[in-house]
Amino acid sequence: MSKLSRRSFLKASLTTASGLAITPKNILSAESEGLYQSSKTYDAKGLPTSVLGKTGVTVPRLAFGLGSRYCNVKDEDEAIGLLEKALDEGLYYWDTASDYSSSDGKVKSEERVGKAMKGKRNQVFLSTKVLPRDPSEALRSIELSLNRLQTDRIDVLNIHAVRSLEDNKEILKKGGLLDILYRMKEEKVTRFIGMSGHADPAAMTELIDKAELDCVIVAMNHYPRGLDNTTPRLDHVIPKAKEKNMGRLLMKVIRPLDTMEGLEINPEQLLRYALSHDDINAVTIGMDSMEVLKSNIKTLREFTPMNEGEKQVIAQALAPYFNSKDLPWLDSNYRDGNWV
Repeated sequence: MSKLSRRSFLKASLTTASGLAITPKNILSAESEGLYQSSKTYDAKGLPTSVLGKTGVTVPRLAFGLGSRYCNVKDEDEAIGLLEKALDEGLYYWDTASDYSSSDGKVKSEERVGKAMKGKRNQVFLSTKVLPRDPSEALRSIELSLNRLQTDRIDVLNIHAVRSLEDNKEILKKGGLLDILYRMKEEKVTRFIGMSGHADPAAMTELIDKAELDCVIVAMNHYPRGLDNTTPRLDHVIPKAKEKNMGRLLMKVIRPLDTMEGLEINPEQLLRYALSHDDINAVTIGMDSMEVLKSNIKTLREFTPMNEGEKQVIAQALAPYFNSKDLPWLDSNYRDGNWV
């Protein structure tokens, strides 16, 4: 489908969103149409890689997270340079969202990504997210994302921040956000669809069961037990996603060090800890300087899995963080992407 026809499709859909009723069985494989970049042509430059579940795409085990940390790099040339360096080093999985921005709202993540991808779109495995649950607003958000990113196709389009069972009702209803995403996949606006979540593991596993999704991004060091306050998120969500052969990523890996002093732990240990988690394909981390980028690449290149004893040391070191009552991202009402 051409760029013009995709944009025309989105504009037409804005007036008919409430009538959409697309089901997974209607969706054609993007790969079978030969319309998308083959994973064989991405270049990880020797970095450790993993196959992202049912997508079949080989990705580096570290994705560049493009939320508030990245958006708060003030110098535009420096920010673009970080992405160019990441790509040069083999980090071609870029993860952004429609509402990722700087703390003052002046920098929009997707706009920066669009600039950095000029002439390089086929080298980047591009993930973004749509937050609105209302179908018409969701379509407008997707169209805005495409404009900012200066592209007519996404590799993974995610439902942003699955929150609760009540939230799922809006997502799953006929003609709702999930149907919009199915339609985007059918029309080749996106290769794959997925979800991200920081909260209720019951909501996340319900959506995994009821929807036909390709990927999931799960918060590791965030409010740890979700809205049901009983089940650890990773122990519950990751195995369920693996059952359905979904691609599985962790986020919020370094977050404790951003917010609490005195934790006897460093970023390299936290990254190794996340990468050592069973059944994880990749970790997405926000980066705001060349020093941080080079350090993370070095950790990934030299990665060896932690043994159980090492994992236990890290878990104990994180205990003060999870016992805190004052951190905003340990609150179930927290909204991700622009906290800095």
